[in-house]
Amino acid sequence: MRYLPDGRQMKAADGYTIREKKMPSLILMERAARTFVETVCETDADLSDVCVVCGSGNNGGDGFAIARLLLERGAGVSACMVGNPDHCTEETKRQIQLFREAGGTIEEGFTERKCSLLIDAIFGAGLSRRVEGHYLECIQAMNRSEGKKVAVDVPSGVSTSTGEVVTDAFRAELTVSFQCEKLGCVLYPGKEFAGEVKVTDIGVDVSEMPGDRDVAYALEQEDAAKMLPKRREDSHKGTYGKVLIIAGSKGMAGAAYLGALAAYKTGAGLVQIYTSEDNRAVLQTLLPEAIVRCYDFFDERELLQLLKWADVVSIGSGLGTSDKSRRILQATLENVEVPCVVDADGLNLLSAHSRYMKNLVRGQFIFTPHMKEMSRITRKSVEELRNSRMEILKQFAGEYDVTCVLKDARTCIFSPGEHPFVNLSGNAAMAKAGSGDVLAGVITGLLAQKMSCFDAAVLGVYLHGLAGDEAKREKGSYSVLARDLAENIGTVLKRLEE
Repeated sequence: MRYLPDGRQMKAADGYTIREKKMPSLILMERAARTFVETVCETDADLSDVCVVCGSGNNGGDGFAIARLLLERGAGVSACMVGNPDHCTEETKRQIQLFREAGGTIEEGFTERKCSLLIDAIFGAGLSRRVEGHYLECIQAMNRSEGKKVAVDVPSGVSTSTGEVVTDAFRAELTVSFQCEKLGCVLYPGKEFAGEVKVTDIGVDVSEMPGDRDVAYALEQEDAAKMLPKRREDSHKGTYGKVLIIAGSKGMAGAAYLGALAAYKTGAGLVQIYTSEDNRAVLQTLLPEAIVRCYDFFDERELLQLLKWADVVSIGSGLGTSDKSRRILQATLENVEVPCVVDADGLNLLSAHSRYMKNLVRGQFIFTPHMKEMSRITRKSVEELRNSRMEILKQFAGEYDVTCVLKDARTCIFSPGEHPFVNLSGNAAMAKAGSGDVLAGVITGLLAQKMSCFDAAVLGVYLHGLAGDEAKREKGSYSVLARDLAENIGTVLKRLEE
């Protein structure tokens, strides 16, 4: 498990290490500077003309320590102080003194220049306000300057909790983060400003983070392998769940096909599709393994029988927003007694009929909106969601007690009582019609194997992204189709299983 703290949470870990582990803050600063220099030197960076731009906080202290260590290696180093010298922390004052004793000189302010290596040590994870005035001018001059650009911990101007860049931020090619990559450096647009991120161990004790449910995390492959549902030797199709997929209005057979295929590929035992009569022939041809039950009109009795049969339900992919679709959704939400994934048009219908959400069985539903669908259902703009996604996600999931999967370039998941999850697998090749239908099917397939709603959502999103990475390796960035994602679920699961 890979924790992604924001600046406040990382500061708490620093404080715990200093207070409880008796680790002086100056020693942590020295370790940070040393690992930064070692990491940069491993990239074969040109050290002939290095400029380190420092603020007055501890990120600036890191910068002066870095400048001193580079000076001791024989690099050509200049240091610029752009913070207020009267506001320097005690650690930064000490590092300034040590830098000067090593023969270094300090310039006041920063002007656009040409150098071999430009290091940003102005704010780091300590940014807590809007960047403007003198600091904004400085960052913009740094971005215009020539030379390889490297940030210390976090690029100055990037919010560590949201990735938001309000005015401007330092555009790094490389960011060296201490102990943990910060949340703002994986969320967009912060990710674009951070460039490549390398994490170094400086001895900060992060053992308290599992107990802080506000700290976000990401999966790594070894974590995913441990989460996979077990396949018993003594088993049959019923062991791995009966899936009901309610999807596909007239002309939308593809949505039902992709969801059902993905559920099967993920390990579900038996899949039944409930869809428009117009889709019968297509689906029976494309996926003969599935049971296909069709409707011409809303038949509540038939639907209730299907809901009683199922161990897990997925509804909404390609369902449409007609009155018939609305009645199918309403009856499903009011009568389903098993875990239920609500996707696509199911969410669009809910945004127009929010009263249906008042009596949802608590803890039983997974919603999978993309940003526009989330905007409709929460009545908040996409810009608001991008700038405050974790806060809005937490509020929404808590209000309705659902697991909410907010799909984006960085998909985030929240469920009451759980750590926020941020998915780091996947790529832009997956930005194709039908990709969301596959994800709904993957999550449903995992639910059928008796995973909890939150774990199924987390593992499903991660597997879906890995399948996208596999498909991109095979077909490049442009030609990946949603069916390639479903097909590569099997490849990914085989690799994790082995």
